Amino acid sequence: MIAFLAGQLAAKSLSGAVVDVGGVGYQVLMSQDALSKLGAVGADVRVLTYLHVSDSGVMLYGFLAEDEKAMFEKLIGVSGVGPKMALAALSTFSPCALADAIAAQDSTQVAKIPGVGKKTAQRIILELKGTLEESDGGLFVADDDRSVMDARLTGASEALLAMGFTAAEAELALKGAPEGATESALVKYALKRLGG
Repeated sequence: MIAFLAGQLAAKSLSGAVVDVGGVGYQVLMSQDALSKLGAVGADVRVLTYLHVSDSGVMLYGFLAEDEKAMFEKLIGVSGVGPKMALAALSTFSPCALADAIAAQDSTQVAKIPGVGKKTAQRIILELKGTLEESDGGLFVADDDRSVMDARLTGASEALLAMGFTAAEAELALKGAPEGATESALVKYALKRLGG
């Protein structure tokens, strides 16, 4: 399997790009968002890839970030969703925004993907809800959400240290804390675990 391509951008079109790796041009299909971030022809690029083999042939799909590739792989695992529809989804939403819509079970939002009707949107939600947060270790969490949560965890940890707990106890007590919890809720959560 081809995990990534590192070379020069030889050409760019509406649906993909050609990456020159040591004199061999690899055509990769990409989302509109990824294509817009690639840069100018001749630039050095590194593209993560997914090799898709089907009855109609072998295609290489490209991504600039791990979360984009992971979301693509999740989407093509849904029955009735192929690589083209998955790329359309990534052209419409960022992986984080799509994960949020799926987690909120917002079929109207998911149905905004070109080629996705109400039933397909509901199937995507049904098959992916609950799997995005658990299996990917926060891969689909926006950076600003992650930094807010980190700040809350730091504040809660400092509060526990001020109460006389060790850093190791505080870290262990805050492990697995609820995602959207406030700093005070995190302290309560940790105290319950330390008390039990």
